[in-house]
Amino acid sequence: MNASLHLRIRTDIEAQILSGAWPPGHRVPFEHELMATYGCARMTVNRALSTLAQDGLIERRRRAGSFVARPKVHSAVLDIPDLRSEVTRRGQAYAFRLISTRRRPASGLAEVELADGGALLELRGLHLAAGRPLAIEHRLISLAVAPQAAEIDFSEDPPGAWLLEHVPWTEAEHRISAVGADAATAKLLEIPRGAACLAVDRRTWRGATHVTKVRQLFPGEAYDLVARFGASRGG
Repeated sequence: MNASLHLRIRTDIEAQILSGAWPPGHRVPFEHELMATYGCARMTVNRALSTLAQDGLIERRRRAGSFVARPKVHSAVLDIPDLRSEVTRRGQAYAFRLISTRRRPASGLAEVELADGGALLELRGLHLAAGRPLAIEHRLISLAVAPQAAEIDFSEDPPGAWLLEHVPWTEAEHRISAVGADAATAKLLEIPRGAACLAVDRRTWRGATHVTKVRQLFPGEAYDLVARFGASRGG
């Protein structure tokens, strides 16, 4: 019975985290509180909390208790903000122009993994700052994880901002590269064909489940990456 009960405790806590009901930094009930709620031994509660900590959903702090973990980004020096928030913070007018949207099945191993047995929502759009093109976006959203996305009018609400608000993620990965603008990219970004662009590829997860995969292309002069380093022994 304890084996199934620890899974139930884990599932209940995980649901609170992934639904957003318990945001990052929220204190998970103490072990003695969970023992009373579920009528079980400390070992059962400890096992459930240990698996949540191993998966990065909670942080266990000695004498302080357990807390919902902050989202992790696979980069020691890079944090890419939501574009709408970033543009607004700079005092510029932000807009998002939806180019196309469609629901489709997964194609290829990476998309099958993202779809998790469901369909994908494919979105193409253009971010603008002060009326000028800032970035082209190509995004895939797993409808198995975010089925409500299929009903959203993303011409009014940019997909990245909507996902941050409605589908909390627990882990993210960013990959940065430089590419030359092809004809279609150059036209949308209003830059010469072949001009340098910054490509930002991002994936996010809720626990072990993929949420979205997105590629954003910026004109080379329109976006920069800033990192601050401390001294190290290795020089």
